[in-house]
Amino acid sequence: MRVLVCPDSFKGTLSAARATEIIARAAEASSPSVEAVQLPLSDGGDGALEAVSAAGGLEILEAKVRGPLGAPVGARWAKGAPDVAFIEMAEASGLAKLEGAPNPLIASTYGTGELLQSALDADCREITIALGGSATNDGGMGFAAALGARFLDARGEELDPSGAALARVAEVDLSGLDPRLEECELTILADVDNPLLGPEGATYVFGPQKGATPRDLDALEEGMGAYSRAMAAATGRDVADAPGAGAAGGLGFACLSLADATLARGIDGVLDLLGFDGYLSTVDLVVTGEGHADAQTLHGKVVAGVLERCQAADVPCVALVGAMDEDATALLDAGLASLVPCVIEPGADAALAHAARNLRLAVKRTFSLIELGKSLSSRS
Repeated sequence: MRVLVCPDSFKGTLSAARATEIIARAAEASSPSVEAVQLPLSDGGDGALEAVSAAGGLEILEAKVRGPLGAPVGARWAKGAPDVAFIEMAEASGLAKLEGAPNPLIASTYGTGELLQSALDADCREITIALGGSATNDGGMGFAAALGARFLDARGEELDPSGAALARVAEVDLSGLDPRLEECELTILADVDNPLLGPEGATYVFGPQKGATPRDLDALEEGMGAYSRAMAAATGRDVADAPGAGAAGGLGFACLSLADATLARGIDGVLDLLGFDGYLSTVDLVVTGEGHADAQTLHGKVVAGVLERCQAADVPCVALVGAMDEDATALLDAGLASLVPCVIEPGADAALAHAARNLRLAVKRTFSLIELGKSLSSRS
């Protein structure tokens, strides 16, 4: 039995690569008939660069860029032949790159714009940017500034890009915008479909995760509205309501505003880049997974994306999850063959401390049930 092992990370405990390795080894240990193929995945958020580059064909490069709070940070990006680039915004502007406490009023996506500049300087024109895991809520203002855009206040003075500066944007000057953007085939991978503004927009949904207080949220939302109107006037594109415009604190909005970009669901983009459908044609079973399954899992997460491809190819799919809510059983109704939680003892601390062991045991239970199924099938 040939098995494709392709989980997301188990956030807070295991990277996607480590989870993949554990599942593959435990699956092969369960029976000499099992051969495991490893393919770590990401939904376009944290870990997307690692997942895409693991399949080969991309060279990992490093740049020194401005971090979310302004200090220099090292950020990786990937280049493929002849002119392909893959950028994960979290490498430059993510929560993991914070040099202090989260502060969406001063955090900026400037470093992500610098990564794109690095790709352009390397003659890359087919560029994918994965959004997710951001520490920012600046609407992509910093990203645009790094590419040559200037943001002016009512007195014509240039603003430093940040969440707090959004409300002061009266005019956007694009005369210095890098002209190479027009030559790019830009694809944006977003793991959410939120618009830029409103109760389901970037600020009110994701701002609290980035340290915004209720008072901050109202100020940021008001500023985002002023900024978006100025950007629309300058670009001729009014994309604030576009699905995914609110991704990464509004970076999706800036990408759609400044370039003729295509926005795709993150997991679909990653699966396509990895040639996932080709793997499906060679396996008998797919084992995927993530740290926690709930009602949101069906909306663009790795398990949902993998399940959709498996159903189209008529390949059974099993999901191993760190933990699950009762409403996660909707995955079974959607066609998942089995949903196996890993936690076997009470207490969150115990679950986190023994994540690798619990995952191995979940694999053992899963493949013992597969063997039972084979035995019952032969008896009938």
